[in-house]
Amino acid sequence: MSEEAVVLVHGIWMNGLDMGILRRRLARAGFDPVQFRYPSVRNAPAINAMDLNGLAHGLDAQTVHIVGHSLGGIVIRHLFSEYPDQRPGRVVTMGTPHRFSAAAERLSRSLPGRLLLGESIKRGLLGNAPPWPRARELGSIASTLRLGFGMVVPGVPSPNDGTVAVEETRLPEMRDHLTLPVSHFGLLLSARAANQTAYFLRHGCFQTA
Repeated sequence: MSEEAVVLVHGIWMNGLDMGILRRRLARAGFDPVQFRYPSVRNAPAINAMDLNGLAHGLDAQTVHIVGHSLGGIVIRHLFSEYPDQRPGRVVTMGTPHRFSAAAERLSRSLPGRLLLGESIKRGLLGNAPPWPRARELGSIASTLRLGFGMVVPGVPSPNDGTVAVEETRLPEMRDHLTLPVSHFGLLLSARAANQTAYFLRHGCFQTA
């Protein structure tokens, strides 16, 4: 039995390969990482949360942490809302628009944009995701290097990482918040982001020094 598993939940339009570097860094930090893959556009976050619940409950581990990138963080919110009976563990979201995605809202105004977003907007990227349970420790990481598809979509508040605004990554119920000078996708490549994620999973806060 593994002592501490970490389930990684990718973002929209991805398949988990993008989280490979982060997985390896978390493994070197002593965790047992497991990748959750899901159809980010074809299924709504609530549907994907059902499959995430099945994976989490099938793990042979005493503690199950969860790390989500972008839309993955919203899937995690649905998990704890619909299936609160989870094993002990902490949660880190990276670049997740917890409040509302201004970039997604702009895209959803056109038919091509709605097709790109698919079911991800249902209690997802356009807001109205389930509230976060205060009993579960959540750390949220934002980024400020402005690179991403949101650069060509007007209306994303500053500061932002080209896709998600820093203010969109905040939740009143979160335990801690961190901002890093990397891009939205760069959160998955950043050694500092990986180290801070591992630190939060161990201690319930980000490292300040």
